[in-house]
Amino acid sequence: MDKSGERPIVVLDRTPATAAPGPYCLILENGGWARLASEVEDRGPGLVGREVLGETGKGLASSERASWSGILFASPEDADQEATDVAVLTDVGLAPAWLINPRGAPTETWAIHIHGLGSPRAGTLRGVQVASDAGLTSLVVTYRNDGEGPIVGTGRSELGAAEVDDVRAAVRFARENGARDVVLFGWSMGAAIALQLAAEHELRGIVVGLALESPVLDWVSTIKANCVRSSLPAWSGALAVPWLNLPPLARVTGLANPVGLRSFDWIARAGELTVPILILHGALDTSSPFEVSTRLRMLRPDIVDLETFDADHTMSWNSDRERWRAALQSWLVPLVVH
Repeated sequence: MDKSGERPIVVLDRTPATAAPGPYCLILENGGWARLASEVEDRGPGLVGREVLGETGKGLASSERASWSGILFASPEDADQEATDVAVLTDVGLAPAWLINPRGAPTETWAIHIHGLGSPRAGTLRGVQVASDAGLTSLVVTYRNDGEGPIVGTGRSELGAAEVDDVRAAVRFARENGARDVVLFGWSMGAAIALQLAAEHELRGIVVGLALESPVLDWVSTIKANCVRSSLPAWSGALAVPWLNLPPLARVTGLANPVGLRSFDWIARAGELTVPILILHGALDTSSPFEVSTRLRMLRPDIVDLETFDADHTMSWNSDRERWRAALQSWLVPLVVH
């Protein structure tokens, strides 16, 4: 840490992520957050410097371990949004959510924001800003076993297979509180959940669009990509598939039910999609393969738009905030009911 200037500079190992321009955040082991400036300083061989714009919690210290993140806002207030704490009644208990009204006259279309695996709901606030500007009321949800929602069984994620029930309850909450229809904003695994709901017959005409950031469109491809990310051979990911698909093996891993990975293959199920879809995806994504998004766009050019960024997983907004916002804003316009 360099504190010689007006603002402190955190010195980091140079990687493609830490050297990428744009606003980013360090999430510290002590629970704190440090927001970093967009500009990158050269600090010599193998090092970069980033100005610290703000800190929460205990703050940075020398040799502090931290995770690199695109999540810039820790709370709705950080994103300049006024939120009310509400609870969505699910079949496994109450799931806390933020209800965020737009500043102007609200539309009859709501936005439901669904975070990804291992990410807090605050990560979706980047999309909430755009939804609010478009006049949409936003519901930022939690779901079972995500660290904020109800704890079920062993507390393990079911990769969207069970979590979809909790987000379906959020759609019902929106309808009971004034929404005529909803646009689902899904991030990573949240996109896998959104796609399941959009394909359900009983939600036809209610789910009118999907905005998907770094979507999981096929769990098998995603599992293999994450093996490579962890310096394992891609084929090793195939070994995990039976443990998720077969009931006896799923129970051994602590899952109450098998995931059923085939139902999450949206290349195979592309013909079932009926609503407009905007995919915002970084070509450098090492977690959810960008190539799968490209294939879905090629299969369904009638309803799928793809906006490409020079970014890693869920960091498209950070890499080009203005273009990300503009693409989402213009796509939303024809979907909104006033």
